[in-house]
Amino acid sequence: MKRVVLIGATGVFGRRLARHLSRMDGIDLVLTSRSTDKAEALASALAAKASVPVSGVALDRDKDLVASLAALQPWLVIDASGPFQHQGYEVPTAALLLGAHVVDLADARDYLTGYGPQLNEIARQRGLVALAGASSTPALSAAAARELSEGWQRLDTVDIAITPGGRSEVGPAVIAAVLSYAGKPVPIWREGELQTTPGWGVGTVIDMPGLGPRRVAPVETVDAETLGPGLGVQSRVSFSAGLEAGIEQWGLALLGWLRRRGRLTELAPLVPFLVKARRITRLWTSDRGGMHVAIAGIDAKGRPRRAYWSLLAENDDGPQVPVLAAAAAVRALLVDGIAPGARSAAEALDLAMIEAEMVPYAIGTSQDERGAGPALFETMFGAQAFAAMPGAIRAFHAADTEPVWCGRAEVMRGEGKAIRLLCRFFGLPAVGADLPVTVSVARGDSFDDGSETWTRNFAGQRFSSYLSVDRAGELREAFGPFSFTIAAQASSEGLALPIAAWRVFGLPLPRFLMPRAEARETVDADGRFRFDVRLSLPFFGLLTHYRGWLKPRGPSDGPG
Repeated sequence: MKRVVLIGATGVFGRRLARHLSRMDGIDLVLTSRSTDKAEALASALAAKASVPVSGVALDRDKDLVASLAALQPWLVIDASGPFQHQGYEVPTAALLLGAHVVDLADARDYLTGYGPQLNEIARQRGLVALAGASSTPALSAAAARELSEGWQRLDTVDIAITPGGRSEVGPAVIAAVLSYAGKPVPIWREGELQTTPGWGVGTVIDMPGLGPRRVAPVETVDAETLGPGLGVQSRVSFSAGLEAGIEQWGLALLGWLRRRGRLTELAPLVPFLVKARRITRLWTSDRGGMHVAIAGIDAKGRPRRAYWSLLAENDDGPQVPVLAAAAAVRALLVDGIAPGARSAAEALDLAMIEAEMVPYAIGTSQDERGAGPALFETMFGAQAFAAMPGAIRAFHAADTEPVWCGRAEVMRGEGKAIRLLCRFFGLPAVGADLPVTVSVARGDSFDDGSETWTRNFAGQRFSSYLSVDRAGELREAFGPFSFTIAAQASSEGLALPIAAWRVFGLPLPRFLMPRAEARETVDADGRFRFDVRLSLPFFGLLTHYRGWLKPRGPSDGPG
């Protein structure tokens, strides 16, 4: 029998993992808590159905940790105590020095980033394994992304989303972890390089398989920092989460906004109140949650493709998902299936190992892959007219084009306070000459495979629009609640994109108030893609005028 010591066994995830491990042959399971009574009560409750010895003891990680662990003589120490956002490496260090393997459920970015450098030498010298992040992220998320992209020639985007069932139990440690980065910069792999975005912002609505539309927002994980360079992602790696109760989701967005504005600096004191508030907000939610990983790029046969992995958890088995990677790690360690060293669990576990631990639960997974189909403008004009356009313009709009284009631009604006307010509302760029510009085009989303999202970055100032073809076959470009019908015209000279009609929240607006767009795409003498967009308003005149050139940024060009 191999002795496994589980720290934090009486927490939300610790109890789930304890129950799972109690049915795993070959171990002697010791459950710990700061409270002897709680540890013994849980051990007693599990022992009746356990297939292994289960006992409970008191252990406080902040008091006499080394002596307490030494007395237990562990073969493996699992840390499920959390939150890991502000923890050091005392537990894994102590366990390794005592000759025990280590697995933890940490998903905190800073903790995971320093884990290997801090502990790898100790682990390797002693022939031991130390794994961090054995949870939904990064272990499960990375395993799904690797599985989907195996053999692909180019990976453009990786989008990961988690939406737990609102009725699931959530403890103070989880809420504290969530609040720790609300409104603070969290990592995102964007435009082919590591950048940041506000945590728990407004986010976007996606279609979660089996659950329907859910609003998700960026959260702090290490996935962007590891999957971006690790998988050679050319454009974007995003990790988002959504709460089923809308009041909780928008409440987090509000708290994040207040923190960014300096109105609130410390959110930790709110934890006890939010724990109590969930007793009410969870009443109108369900016990069904899910996880979704979507990738896009060029597959092994050179075809533009999209692939998806989805997980659906029912009967309140969603909270079991974060502990399955840790269980998979234990099973692998029992057969010496992991090489010594300290690293992220994402580097040691594959998708099949984690999915095998789902069998006892109401948790199902599925995979799907499909061709990207013709690009939006090829659909609009037809293959013959699309082929007649200049090569640089055709390349920019092609389904298999590089997802990120870079160049230089100049921006002009009209005069007046109203113009400044409108430019700020739409996020239009500030005035400047010879500005670096990047345009990222994401093709398809969970609602419309034929759509495109264009994100323009003028010297760090971004604004996005969503392009699609409506039921009447007309091109629509949307900026938030405003959408514009574009009477696109293709020729051998290039592409013209004048506005033909406009709406707000789908309601038609008067044409005499409609903005005028003189937007053209052409090719210069050097064969580069050129854009020239001039927007003006009735009664006000010029709104903005930006123009410049772009070229595709291939893998060899690097970020910037």
